[in-house]
Amino acid sequence: MDKNAIKKYAVWARQELISRVSQKAYQYGITENDIVDANADSIDGKLLTDSEKKERQALIAQVKEKGFEQVMEEVAYTWFNRFSALRFMEVNGYLPSHVRVFTDDENNFKPQIIAEAIHLELDGLDMDKVYACIEADDKDALYKYLLITQCNALNKILPGVFQKIADYTELLFPDNLLREGSVVEQMIAQIPEKDFDINSGGQVEIIGWLYQYYNDERKNEVISIYKGTVKKEDIPAATQLFTTDWVVRYIVDNSLGRYWIERNPDSKLKDELQYYVTPKNGVTAHADEKVIPEELTVFDPCMGSGHFLVYAFDVLMKIYTEYGYSEREAAQAIVEKNLYGLDIDNRASQLAYFAVMMKARQYDHRFLNYGIKPHVYAIGESNHLDTYVLEYFVNGNIQLKADMQKLVDDMNDAKEYGSIIHISPVDFDALFARFDEIQNDINMYKESALNELLPIVQVAYVMSQKYAVVVTNPPYLNKMDAKLKKYVTDNYKDYSGDLFSVFMYRNFDYCKVDGYSGFMTPFVWMFIKTYEKLREYIIENKSITTLVQMEYSAFEEATVPICSFVLKNGRETSKGLYFRLSEFKGGMEVQKQKVLEVLENKSSRYFFETSQTNFCKVPASTIAYWITPELLQDFEKGDLLGNIAKPRQGMATTNNDLFLRLWFEVSAEKMYCHAHDKNEALQSKKKWFPYNKGGDFRKWYGNNDYLVNWENDGQDIKKYLIGKNPNIPRGETLYFNKCFSWSLISSSSPAFRFKDYGNIFDIAGMSCFSDEYLLYLLALCNSKVTLEILSILAPTINFQAGDIANIPVLFDKMYFDEVEALVKDSILISKNDWDAFEISWDFSKHPIMHSYHRVAEAYITWESECKSRYDQLKANEEELNHIFIDIYGLQDELSPSVEDKNVTVRKADLQRDIKGLISYAVGCMFGRYSLDIEGLAYAGGDWDATKYKTYPVDEDNIIPICDDEYFPDDIVGRFVKFIETAYGKETLEENLKFIADALGGKGTPRNVIRSYFLNDFYADHCKMYKKRPIYWLFDSGKKNGFKALIYMHRYQPDTIARMRTDYVHEQQERYRTAITHLEERINKASTSERVKLNKQLSKLQDQAAEIKVYEEKIHHLADQMIPIDLDDGVKHNYEIFKDVLAKIK
Repeated sequence: MDKNAIKKYAVWARQELISRVSQKAYQYGITENDIVDANADSIDGKLLTDSEKKERQALIAQVKEKGFEQVMEEVAYTWFNRFSALRFMEVNGYLPSHVRVFTDDENNFKPQIIAEAIHLELDGLDMDKVYACIEADDKDALYKYLLITQCNALNKILPGVFQKIADYTELLFPDNLLREGSVVEQMIAQIPEKDFDINSGGQVEIIGWLYQYYNDERKNEVISIYKGTVKKEDIPAATQLFTTDWVVRYIVDNSLGRYWIERNPDSKLKDELQYYVTPKNGVTAHADEKVIPEELTVFDPCMGSGHFLVYAFDVLMKIYTEYGYSEREAAQAIVEKNLYGLDIDNRASQLAYFAVMMKARQYDHRFLNYGIKPHVYAIGESNHLDTYVLEYFVNGNIQLKADMQKLVDDMNDAKEYGSIIHISPVDFDALFARFDEIQNDINMYKESALNELLPIVQVAYVMSQKYAVVVTNPPYLNKMDAKLKKYVTDNYKDYSGDLFSVFMYRNFDYCKVDGYSGFMTPFVWMFIKTYEKLREYIIENKSITTLVQMEYSAFEEATVPICSFVLKNGRETSKGLYFRLSEFKGGMEVQKQKVLEVLENKSSRYFFETSQTNFCKVPASTIAYWITPELLQDFEKGDLLGNIAKPRQGMATTNNDLFLRLWFEVSAEKMYCHAHDKNEALQSKKKWFPYNKGGDFRKWYGNNDYLVNWENDGQDIKKYLIGKNPNIPRGETLYFNKCFSWSLISSSSPAFRFKDYGNIFDIAGMSCFSDEYLLYLLALCNSKVTLEILSILAPTINFQAGDIANIPVLFDKMYFDEVEALVKDSILISKNDWDAFEISWDFSKHPIMHSYHRVAEAYITWESECKSRYDQLKANEEELNHIFIDIYGLQDELSPSVEDKNVTVRKADLQRDIKGLISYAVGCMFGRYSLDIEGLAYAGGDWDATKYKTYPVDEDNIIPICDDEYFPDDIVGRFVKFIETAYGKETLEENLKFIADALGGKGTPRNVIRSYFLNDFYADHCKMYKKRPIYWLFDSGKKNGFKALIYMHRYQPDTIARMRTDYVHEQQERYRTAITHLEERINKASTSERVKLNKQLSKLQDQAAEIKVYEEKIHHLADQMIPIDLDDGVKHNYEIFKDVLAKIK
């Protein structure tokens, strides 16, 4: 099946159909913003027929009730649904007329129904209309009439899909379906016929895929709209997912198939089920119970388009025929006795109905004539039932009235809750007997009772029963609206983390004792704390029969990691059978192949037989089916880290934009980085303090990026949190203590970093505190042993404080001193690496600023230092791994070796490090750094000019970047002077060439360096400073008419005014002079030279025009003399001047 083609078509078809039916509405005077009088006899001069008037009035009523957009969406889908169903039926020869409606016998887009029009025998076909269209040579009108008549004729055998068309749906029938590029023509052209043909590998499930992809854009819209909760009417769009075919087969084979095989040990069924899982010994346990096929009831409470039911039909067919039924007998029995399904989405329910009926038709070509209806229903609501209809139905019977009132109460807002509703006990036999009784009544309320009450009772009946097998792909939804959230909390509090977990619990109630419940869900329920009570309930009361854990991003249709599994509704002593496919990327097809490979070779290391009693031995009862006996013993012997240390979740400011800054944004004089406790912090009278906020994958030391406003003991934050959740800063008693920290979210494995005194910690930068064992625990956490343990405790991308608290800690005094020595050395190595870059607040000077005269020699020394650090840290980590692997007895499972990519100190990188040198030079130009002192020379506060003797600082804090050296303080000239000062005049040209070669580019070294400043420096600066630049680029635009840098910390209210008068105006004058000069040269130049000069003139004229516009912008700001407050940060302050500054990319 070509799903790409199906998706491409379905997504396009939705927009095309909405557009087409909307155009038809416009033709009848109905638009989103205006509606011509509902009683109008004509529209735009065109007289309306009586039927058109009636249909138009019905359409207007719907638009007023639901809105124009919603009605257009509904009508468009109705036609899409019918076209898809007709295509499936014509390809497979299921149309009673055996006349194709879209193609000829060769699958050409030449509808056979037109060619055979005068020979057709369809219920309701008016041959006079047919002849009239033929005589008028109106093929479009003929085709429309024939299609609508065909749909109406199919109502007799498939009323669940082809409702009678005599309303506004017919009015909005899309025009021009016979043209090339129409919705019908494109379906024929884009989707191969074989994908519909069940005899050529096609499946009725294609209707489900068409439906999912048709809804794809709407689903994305809903998810985008609802950053918070999802509204009731949008739950289907937000949660609808078509389950991958092999997953359906795996679940049904191991639930329905297993239920039959256990009770019929001589059955050959297991040899026919491709995904049926047995233990390594091949033996399936037998149940001491006999069942007949009619008792194999299968229920899908969230059936969508019926994928599980359709495959269950095939398995049931094998069972029935093995039992002695003919296929014809079996098909009828399966629909009547075995299959049940519900969904809150009316459209999905129609598709499920169609899919089951088509599957029955596959086995019995007369089936559609029997009048049998499958037990698949859309869940309706009782909210607006007419009390007179109820009174008519109960007919004075007190018990009937009481039972109906119970169901009315239960089914109130049923589309909100779906099949998690609990149905009160009632006498359904009496209710259905009453419906049979009124079939022949002559009463004005009879039809309402049959059309409104009966569907509600049918759904309630399905929800009141017990089934041998319950299989589903439940909705994944944790952003519930208030009403659904309350219902879930009131009825399923312990399992309310997500709607899928509610269904996991609820489905046991639908299941017979020792029956099976199969699912595809996110795999988070196996591990995270939110679902701990659900795990405990299953482990203590039920059994995990089999489970496939997919690779994290395998399921392309959703953005969650998933698993598929079957649970037994009872305790089982045999071991569960598990597949672990976490290593295999590449989507669901790769997962399928790996499952099949493992089924062929159960000695594979990806197949596990595990007793679920083991899960109780692991903290939080995680479903750690792959745990080895040695590691399980470590959990039993070890003391949990949370008992000997304090892993904690930190503060949630609830407004990071207000309270957090990157450290280089604010004035250094307001920072305090070394407070030992809250009293020292308070007495410092400083505002900004270090803040652990996670960050990149980095071990041992680093990610010291953020500061938090904790002035006056967090006065502003505490005031802000009043009335919020949380309403106090978490973990306050531990602030400023030594700890190690890690990131809440990591795309791979966690990394743990030492934090000295002085830090406050964040919810995303969780921290662990210990007076005695801090370094030992840091070493353990950064080891491969912990990585293995966390693959059990937290195999998602989240690493909570509770996960770290559950790490079992084993001590061996023999290794204690060695471990601490290795940790201290690793911290120092990592700190030296971190501080070598100016992004560190302990940065002293650029590492290439050695006492060499040649940059190349300095770089070689730096390269050697980096390699030495890297090699030593790798050796330290491997030794620590060796120690902990030995302590935990995991020599057979783990290797101490460390991959190069996981050593988190940096190797030398010539281009990166040369760019770093240039950045440092710019810092020296502005006075942020100085060649006379190490570390920050100026980052706010009082200016001290005595710090800048060797290399003078730029006086006005404005450094122009031009395409030529127009100004004395031109940035390239200043950089050349910096290199000369730092390394000596004798080697200047050699050093400039080395720098230019490292940057790459053509031309002289000075030209290459100028090009870098003009084109790339600012982007590199923004990247280095995490899109919070401290040097601001005033930029006139793409023509490079004017560019100049300023240093944010030296900004003064008159800075822009000085820039305008001293630089912009001067540059404008230069352009005027240069243009005049070039014009004179052009007049005297030869033809060949004139071409070259004209290009130069054009460039200058563009720059002059650009700077003219820019001058007007900068004039406006200069006159305002705007001050800035560094405490407001770059984001706020940059926004003030955004019209004259370069965009941050």
